[in-house]
Amino acid sequence: MRVFQIPVLAVCAMLCTMGSATVSAFAATPRSGWVVSEIYAYNHPYAAAATGELETKMATMAQSAYGFYRGTDHLFFRDMTTMPASAYATSQTGYAWIGGDTHLGNFDASRDSGGKAVFAVSDFDEGQLGQYVWDLRRLAVGMVLAGRENGLADTDIRTAIETLVGAYADKMSDFKGSGAELSFQLTPGNTTGVVDDTIVEADGKTRAALLSKYTRLSGSARSFQDLPNLVPVPAATYSAIVGAVGGYVNSIAASKRYAASYYAVKDIRQKLGSGVGSLGKLRYYVLVQGASTATTDDVILEMKQASTSVVAIANGGRLPASSYGAHEGARVAKTAKAQRINADVLIGHASVAGRPYYVHEKSPYQEDFDYTLLSTAGRMNTAATYFGQALASAHAISDQDYDATIVTYSIDKQVADAITSKSGLKAEISAFAFEYAAQVQLDWQAFVVAYDNGTPLY
Repeated sequence: MRVFQIPVLAVCAMLCTMGSATVSAFAATPRSGWVVSEIYAYNHPYAAAATGELETKMATMAQSAYGFYRGTDHLFFRDMTTMPASAYATSQTGYAWIGGDTHLGNFDASRDSGGKAVFAVSDFDEGQLGQYVWDLRRLAVGMVLAGRENGLADTDIRTAIETLVGAYADKMSDFKGSGAELSFQLTPGNTTGVVDDTIVEADGKTRAALLSKYTRLSGSARSFQDLPNLVPVPAATYSAIVGAVGGYVNSIAASKRYAASYYAVKDIRQKLGSGVGSLGKLRYYVLVQGASTATTDDVILEMKQASTSVVAIANGGRLPASSYGAHEGARVAKTAKAQRINADVLIGHASVAGRPYYVHEKSPYQEDFDYTLLSTAGRMNTAATYFGQALASAHAISDQDYDATIVTYSIDKQVADAITSKSGLKAEISAFAFEYAAQVQLDWQAFVVAYDNGTPLY
């Protein structure tokens, strides 16, 4: 068994145990300045259009190390360019279609296009081809940070990480050569605990409740409510979005398109305050006609501004731009369709005022996973199994099973063959998670100092 070492991170972990004076001294090193400059460089392009959203993002990141981690996936992939490779990775496993920003907040439960409530990965903004271990690493680090925030002991978090990795490896082995990944889904029938509760919660939701939350009826006309997080858009933006709907519809496969009347726009609002890492990117809710002229089946589409995947920082060119028409919204849409069985048939992409957008339905039957519910060792460990299985499913179905012109072989076979020691991979990912979490803690402290001092961060 070979477990890689990360000397710099090990030093950081040691420094975290040596008192605030040492941490403060380390925060003044070039790393802290680099962190602040990277955050500024990443967020500044969105400053002109979304100053308020970026201020919300910075305030959220300042609240906790986990919130900071969620908002800085670009730092993670900068670091991946210099981190040692995994002992359980090959050149072939580097063509896994990964989520990139994998953490506990990027899983959810929702109904698939066949009406079945399932638990799965839920965020596709950073989807790219890369090493499967990057998703495992990022998820495991997030488990350390979130687990500590929830008051769990490191020994219990370590156990949960080993459960995560074991479940991922076992499921990839199950998928290898069997095709079982094409039908595997996490449902109330094969889950327990918080994950099962999340699925049941999603399945119990209704379209009427979603429409009541965001819209109002005036006679027979439905429109959006005026809410603090749902605000009117300028007339020019409204017209531009309406004009972009035709391109969006054309981005959907002809076999999955509805009649043109389905996509008739009724109202548009800008959505504020959603997510952490995506704050600053423009997001709109578009109310459309739906299947009939009745107001009860109106549909809310979400249009979310897309940008180059952060995974490309460490793995540029692995997914050719030609495979998604050099449109970042199309890349996100392809990832969403690749990584979920019976994906939303309204997934597509559009361009508005020269900006690329990913489009999908704001599902009435969706429930975000609440990581704060993982408040005991048992809950965390039980959920870890399903995180691992969901991640394995996303990787396995997005290989040649989805598009053999992009990934030309079976990723589940390649990954299963690369994991020559399950215990070794568990030890490797666990060691990485705790050592990198120590680095995140130091980076967060440097960020907070800059934030409190009024340093420009966007």
